[in-house]
Amino acid sequence: MSSETPARTAPPAHAVKRSAHHPAHAAVRDHRWLVLAVIGTAQLAVVLDATIVNIALPSAQRDLGFADGQRQWVVTAYSLAFGSLLLLGGRLGDLFGRRSTFLTGLAGFAGASVVGGLAQDFGQLVAARALQGVFGALLAPSALALLTTTFTDPKERARAFGVFGAIAGSGAATGVLLGGVLTEYATWRWCLYVNVVFAVIGVAGALAFMPRSERGPRPRLDLAGTVTITLGLVGIVYGFSSAETAGWSDAVTLACLAAGAVLVALFVLVESRAAHPLLPLRIVRDRDRGGALVAIGLVGVAMFGIFLFLTYYLNQTLGFSSLETGLSFLPMPFSIMAAATQLTPRLLPRVGPKALIRAGALLAAAGVLLLLRTDAHSTWGGTVLPALVVTGLGMGLIVSSAMNTATSGVAREDAGAASASVNTFQQIGGSIGTALLSTVFASAVSRQGGDPADAVLHGYHVAFTGGAVALVLVALVSGGLVNRHAVRQERLAGTPSIPAPSTAR
Repeated sequence: MSSETPARTAPPAHAVKRSAHHPAHAAVRDHRWLVLAVIGTAQLAVVLDATIVNIALPSAQRDLGFADGQRQWVVTAYSLAFGSLLLLGGRLGDLFGRRSTFLTGLAGFAGASVVGGLAQDFGQLVAARALQGVFGALLAPSALALLTTTFTDPKERARAFGVFGAIAGSGAATGVLLGGVLTEYATWRWCLYVNVVFAVIGVAGALAFMPRSERGPRPRLDLAGTVTITLGLVGIVYGFSSAETAGWSDAVTLACLAAGAVLVALFVLVESRAAHPLLPLRIVRDRDRGGALVAIGLVGVAMFGIFLFLTYYLNQTLGFSSLETGLSFLPMPFSIMAAATQLTPRLLPRVGPKALIRAGALLAAAGVLLLLRTDAHSTWGGTVLPALVVTGLGMGLIVSSAMNTATSGVAREDAGAASASVNTFQQIGGSIGTALLSTVFASAVSRQGGDPADAVLHGYHVAFTGGAVALVLVALVSGGLVNRHAVRQERLAGTPSIPAPSTAR
């Protein structure tokens, strides 16, 4: 909105009194921590799905009989739909009410999971995974936007984002653990069916504790922006996924990446001129918010790659079973939760996000570098455990601080778009990290030669070093962009930086 918007007259005293006792306001005030539990449950389902299927893939491949070359599409179908539709999902929440889109996304995600669990051939499984991504793109931005608008008190907001950041940061490791348990004691299909449990809890909780969205004018959807960013992100995600298997010099890989970059640039031009943009550029132009989004993207680069290669190391080099591999990651979620829920809420209001993002990035990089001590005869307790704990502490500081900063000071009508930006940067970062580090790993193994086992171990070390470099970049780039050593109280409180209309959802 422009600064010329007429000032609104103060409402009568009796209207203020009535508003204070409105059921929607009372619900938010009285049940906000239960709302956080509901949102956290839904977010866990979405984050888990990025890794839980990885452990189940060998079993699913044997059951459905698809080739090694097809295996990546079980993962790529999800990330392609999820990553490319997040901004649209966030804006739909702004337009039609976040409670409605939250419920729709959660129910659809569970339904797609059941379809995937019942799949009888490769095509059905891939189609179900893509459908999961579609509904996940509707669900994830709504969840974060609801959190942003529910918690406005600075101290409570820091605590709430600490919990949410712990879930977002530890979800990948928890997915590996849960996938190992379900694959070992049930079947790979339960890695999909388990989402129904999360959905039932989430839907019941949302209906009971979340207030209904207020109704108001709905601006027209930005179709040009929707088409350009969706196709652009499809090109980028597909290009990086293709690079993982076909190589960076492959014509399809280069064409997809180039087309994706051009379409994203065109999207920025479209948004600068749109009356009702899909992503208002004022959201990402804020220096603090931009630095936080870059941090989230770079953490995605490091985290997804590290989980992938550490899983390979534990399973293939040390000979751990699926269950043992999953259990091996357990200390990391605990250390992420400890940093995000105990340290960040206490430190963020005092020292601000700049210091926490930098300190967390350097701590996480040090933890990843500890994995360079691994060899064919390493023990989990002596080598892997310290690395997981130190990395987790750093990740917890980064993710919770960055997510808080990226959604602070956003007008209520822009909360969905800002939340979608967070998820988009995390997803695109993960796609880039998986493809980039996989290529680095393959090149390092082929150049090393000699004993195959030693060459593979060398490849792991090079990939781990790449992840550590990404985390150092978090400290340098994001720490440089975030220009406030202490976040102002009104920003933490979610004071709109742009006047919000009275009908904002």
